[in-house]
Amino acid sequence: MHPIRNIVIVGGGTAGWLTAGVIAARHQGQRPHGFTVTLVESPNVPIIGVGEGTWPTLRTTLKRMGVSETEFFRQCDASFKQGARFNRWTTGAVDDGYYHPLMLPQQFGSVNLAPHWLAAGGDDSFCDMVTPQGRLCDEGLAPKTMATPEYEGQANYAYHLDAGKFSAFLQRHCCDTLGVRHVLADVTEVLKDEGGDITGLRTEQGIAVDGDLFVDCTGFAALLIGKAMDVPFRSCADTLFCDTALAIQVPYAQADDPIASHTLSTAQSAGWIWDIGLPTRRGVGHVFSSSHIDVDAAERELRAYLGPAGADLPVRRLAIRAGHRERFWERNCVAVGLAAGFLEPLEASAIVLIELSAKMIAEQLPPCREVMDVVARRFNETTHYRWGRIIDFLKLHYALTRRTDTDFWRDNARPETIPDRLRGLMELWQHQSPWLHDEFDRAEEVFPSASYQYVLYGMGARSAVLPGTIEGEAELARRARRENAMQTQRMVASLPRHRELIERIVRHGLQPI
Repeated sequence: MHPIRNIVIVGGGTAGWLTAGVIAARHQGQRPHGFTVTLVESPNVPIIGVGEGTWPTLRTTLKRMGVSETEFFRQCDASFKQGARFNRWTTGAVDDGYYHPLMLPQQFGSVNLAPHWLAAGGDDSFCDMVTPQGRLCDEGLAPKTMATPEYEGQANYAYHLDAGKFSAFLQRHCCDTLGVRHVLADVTEVLKDEGGDITGLRTEQGIAVDGDLFVDCTGFAALLIGKAMDVPFRSCADTLFCDTALAIQVPYAQADDPIASHTLSTAQSAGWIWDIGLPTRRGVGHVFSSSHIDVDAAERELRAYLGPAGADLPVRRLAIRAGHRERFWERNCVAVGLAAGFLEPLEASAIVLIELSAKMIAEQLPPCREVMDVVARRFNETTHYRWGRIIDFLKLHYALTRRTDTDFWRDNARPETIPDRLRGLMELWQHQSPWLHDEFDRAEEVFPSASYQYVLYGMGARSAVLPGTIEGEAELARRARRENAMQTQRMVASLPRHRELIERIVRHGLQPI
């Protein structure tokens, strides 16, 4: 038997250190028996550092790693995220906008409120009818109070964060608390045995690193999964067109300016602009298709969005290669993060994929090499499913548009650019509202059916309501709507301003769990 005791992660950044932390925390009890986690990181390769949006799953991930939420806020320039607002995606008009919040609709497991909203005409905001969170975002409120313990909240929440500071924070926690070995070295050679397994690494600094399982977190370079293991890359550029991003860090005009508690996504002529509020600055960027607009014109759109505040600020240009590996786990090498693939920053799916992959590796870590291929097959099947569903969900935002003002939007609505599974669901949803039965059957769906409801009805889509299908639930739906109205009123009256809460957390700290 060949036991799996030495885990080697190549590459740092968010992917590397999150993966190291999740695995090390899960297997802390094995350390006295020779279990090790080693992270090999080049001192000469900077991290990309613009991944600033997360999903609520990060709260559980950090909690399991033993991270203090207070220290996370203090050291990572973090803020709360309660969802995303999409402006000008449907018609392009000035008043065109809707929320995708992080809270489920009221009583979501018991009653589907969408048909009742539709039967009433569907004229009011679907988000406001089923959840308080759109109002909380409109009012600039936080999702919790100082009396709420760490990682708990009155409203569901994720985070916005400074990716560079986050990586450094995770590094310190992994090394100081979880016993991760940190090797600063440039990998020059990947050693393999006769069967094709990786056995070790050689480095420019003369440090040799041996291991039993190797995790590729080397970003777009894909040093292990791509170059050493020769696993092909599968492009999805025929579905998701955006291939370039321009990023700017924008200071606040005043130190006490409000901080948005949601991501703002504003559609442009050939892409969209993200706007993320951190305590010390905003992170703003333009994601676009270079086939539909040139870089200079895209930068002009970005600076026009920012106005005088962005006139002289430097811009970083980033290439996007939309797609993923055909296999994520090959022999004793598994890819996580950008080495596995990337789509685009819409809906902040990059970090949640890192979390889910790291969690599955940690929970299903094979005890020996003899069963690793079985685990690898399960990992590949699950991860393929997740990438496919994310592609579907991102494409839905584009496929539902009624904009015809540019080739970009017209091309995005062409049926041949829409994945078959999504196209079938969109046909189905013309006749019934998405809910729990719509093939969202995995225990850890990245985007549940509620997310599809928020986007569908936020963008003006409508589902038929057959006569006689909702009358039996009418009283339950009325109670859920009343409960939402009362909850909204309570939250708006009791929750603090977003910046105010962050400043108090940094000064005084939240209650530890």
